[in-house]
Amino acid sequence: MGLVAVSVKDLPPLDDAKLVPATATQIYDQDEKLVTQIGLENRVEVSVSSLPEHVKEAFLAAEDHLFYDHHGIRIKAIFRAAFNDALHFIGIERVFQGGSTITQQLVKMSFLTPEQTIKRKIQEALLSFQLERRYSKDEILGMYLNRIYLGEGAYGVQAAAQVYFGKDAGELTINESAVLAGITNSPSNYSPYVNMEAAMTRRNQVLQDMQTYGFIDEPTYQQVKAEVIPLRQSENAPSRYPYPYFVDYITDRLLASFGEDAVFTGGLKVYTTMDPKIQSYVEAALDKPDNFPASTKNEAGLLQPQGSMVVLDPRDGSIRALVGGREHTQMRALNRATMSPRQPGSSIKPLLDYAPAIEFAGMGPASIIDDAPIKFPAYSNYAPKNDSGGFKGLITMRAALTSSVNIAAVKLLMEHVTMPEAIKFASRMDLNFQALGPAMALGSQEVTPLQLAAAYAAFPNQGIYNTPHAIVKVEDREGNIIYEADPSPRRAMKETTAYLTTSMLQSVVQSGTGTNARLADRPVAGKTGTTDEGKDIWFAGYTPDLVGVVWIGYDQPTRMSRSYGGTFPAKIWREVMTQAHKDKPVQNFVRPAGIVSATVDKKSGLLPGPNTPPEHLVTDLFAAGTVPSETDNVHVLAEVCATTGQLPNEYCPDRITRVMLKLPYSVPENVADFDQRLPTEICDVHSAESAFFPGNNGFPWPDPNYNPGDSDDSDDNNNDPNRNDKPGNGNRR
Repeated sequence: MGLVAVSVKDLPPLDDAKLVPATATQIYDQDEKLVTQIGLENRVEVSVSSLPEHVKEAFLAAEDHLFYDHHGIRIKAIFRAAFNDALHFIGIERVFQGGSTITQQLVKMSFLTPEQTIKRKIQEALLSFQLERRYSKDEILGMYLNRIYLGEGAYGVQAAAQVYFGKDAGELTINESAVLAGITNSPSNYSPYVNMEAAMTRRNQVLQDMQTYGFIDEPTYQQVKAEVIPLRQSENAPSRYPYPYFVDYITDRLLASFGEDAVFTGGLKVYTTMDPKIQSYVEAALDKPDNFPASTKNEAGLLQPQGSMVVLDPRDGSIRALVGGREHTQMRALNRATMSPRQPGSSIKPLLDYAPAIEFAGMGPASIIDDAPIKFPAYSNYAPKNDSGGFKGLITMRAALTSSVNIAAVKLLMEHVTMPEAIKFASRMDLNFQALGPAMALGSQEVTPLQLAAAYAAFPNQGIYNTPHAIVKVEDREGNIIYEADPSPRRAMKETTAYLTTSMLQSVVQSGTGTNARLADRPVAGKTGTTDEGKDIWFAGYTPDLVGVVWIGYDQPTRMSRSYGGTFPAKIWREVMTQAHKDKPVQNFVRPAGIVSATVDKKSGLLPGPNTPPEHLVTDLFAAGTVPSETDNVHVLAEVCATTGQLPNEYCPDRITRVMLKLPYSVPENVADFDQRLPTEICDVHSAESAFFPGNNGFPWPDPNYNPGDSDDSDDNNNDPNRNDKPGNGNRR
């Protein structure tokens, strides 16, 4: 009686919370299909009512066929434990034989230490009585089936069904149920992954017990006994969790919101936005060596250069795919899609330069920028340069963006938008920049692929920005919703701004730097990005259905030769998007009200004037109210010296009238418009002296080759003063 008293005195309380096992968090895809689970234990709870009867009967036959008849213990087992304990006390060791009821096993797993003493056995019996009074038999059986360890890291029948057979517990056959019930006795010995022969023998014993106790009949026993164990093939058994970068991102978000206990032991159900097909396409594309520049491994053994890609649904900001590297070497590894901000290069131009110019300055695709040399004295004489090394002169915004002209972008920012307005515009899409000077127009401030994708998504979404999100909702283990996504849609720009920017970005893909991203059957808009020396290369593009951003670069920024945003990133983007759209109907970008078209002069941006050459006419899109009302004032008719192209003086023998560009400033010779600009200099070749030397071709010095007697034209027409080709009249065609 003293031992009983001590056992009662030290009896732990029947804490209901301890009956709830540490349960893994389950992660589901966009179709609410289970992707994986994260937790300290691989455990997925299942309702006992959802299990087929033969699942429960297999465990009852193997462990406690009298479960529904006793009150928590079997008296014989108590006496056997006492006898063994007495033998141990006098120095005789015997292997302790089992016989614990399912209720007792649940008590041991939940409340007691694993020591095998009579004191602990008495406590086990007392707690089992209490447990049976507090819970129904079905509740106890359900807790047991969700808690029991079944080998291969699987806790509970649901996790075990997935590990061994690749199915839910509700789909288990009699054969499979008997296999799992047999594992309970010794998971390390009876796992079919470890020892198939032993697993078969143990299964057959469970089947025989099921037949003995009336759970199955003789024909069923014989039939199932003859079946093989339909084990999930080892090559398909999960060696690591699928879609690792996406799952890592989800895990990080959950930990930040709910903490480790809830995430790893709380049995949360997390419904995500992931499209497993698109996620697989991205993973496959980033896994191909041919999609990258020549690669090596760094000191840490990681492939370099690295890459990442994000795919969003622009309509609500749902993240459909997210991959943060070419390989995944450890749980919650560096996720370059979300953790590694890098300079975006020219891919930032639509967000900081072009769209703000439309939004704030009333400009449009046909507005004119002068691509000519410029310096900014207030910023250490910063002088932007174009990749081509040349200058295009007067150019439309569409043409400038299509060819990614750097000087045009800088002039838009500094002369039309201003840095404060550009920063304000970007902040509407959660891009936080600082006014660091004109170089910001070319992507000198860092962003992550996810940030850039979310910002670009406002363009196909008619100017509405959604906060990107990967989690739709989170439920606790009781099914209560404890989190729901709120993308907080807000207007980032006018619909017309979004559409006009999209129209220009379509030109980038159709005929500019982004042609490698073209899709054969649907419209695409996008922009390339390449930083100095190709240390970071990007492609940000979209269709009406999906937005995708690809980044490639070294973890430690390193020059990549012959690598540009329009090469590897654009090709990866096209590969992924071709597959992602194969079952989607072709959509066009939504053209909003308030968009009109007009024909203008592409050198002045104004309505055509009487001197506008036909080749300088261009028809483009405008926001209503921004079509120019003035006519072209840049093209003028001018008389120039036919020899020098300069303004004629009184001695120039031949003059021609040409259509020229009248600019209020001088144009350097290396600007494409140089030969079209109206000269300001007067002819410095012809003079009073040259007029007296008819054989000097109009030059004020003798022509050493001039000899009238050497002419092939010896007929009298050589003396005709009206001949245009007569030597000495200064005509140089």
